[in-house]
Amino acid sequence: MSQTETQPPPVVVFDLDGTLAETAPDIMRTLNVILEREGLAALPLERARELVGAGARALIERGFRVSGRPLDDVTLERLFEDFLLIYADDVASHSHLFDGVGEAMTALSAEGFLLAVCTNKPILHTRLILDHFGVTARFAAIAGRDSFPYHKPDPRHLTMTIAAAGGDPGRAVMIGDSRTDIETARAAGIPCICVPFGYTDVPIETLSPDLVIEHFDALPGAVRQVLRLARADEPARILDASAPAD
Repeated sequence: MSQTETQPPPVVVFDLDGTLAETAPDIMRTLNVILEREGLAALPLERARELVGAGARALIERGFRVSGRPLDDVTLERLFEDFLLIYADDVASHSHLFDGVGEAMTALSAEGFLLAVCTNKPILHTRLILDHFGVTARFAAIAGRDSFPYHKPDPRHLTMTIAAAGGDPGRAVMIGDSRTDIETARAAGIPCICVPFGYTDVPIETLSPDLVIEHFDALPGAVRQVLRLARADEPARILDASAPAD
């Protein structure tokens, strides 16, 4: 994909938790340390889809809510700080990149796409995870919840990540797994491709992303498809990711 001097490269922006990587085992392990310290029972990994995805504070609030205990603001802040410290000590020993992620990123880079990460996870933990998987250098920009004054679903979190990568929101695609990712991309006027195996409490198709892919093998074709439809100002929201290359 050739670029002109006046046209920035296209950018593919990934969410992290539940999109690039299965991180719930380590997130839930950390949450359970907090819960057990507070005299509550550990929660099973199966609860991750309804608990994970909106940041550590929301995770702790949700964890206490399903455990049936009220949580005041002062205690929440104390537990939030504890969570960050515990999690930083071991962010990814039980986590893994989803199948096909590396190959998809390689294919997109070969086609001239810049890659970026935009997540509501703190930037410290984000970088620790990406370093653990050895993929940090693949991204032109990495933005966590605290990288800018705004965070998802505020669209400026996404558009500022794209700018930091050297791209243009008019030639960008968001890859996510949740309502937050879809709402962020929609507010920014950017197409959103979702995976169905991430962290969402409802089937991702019901939230009307532009495209849903079942496996990362389909991602390069899906990205081309939504960008072509965006250029033509056509509605997407289809599930066929087999479009030919431009």
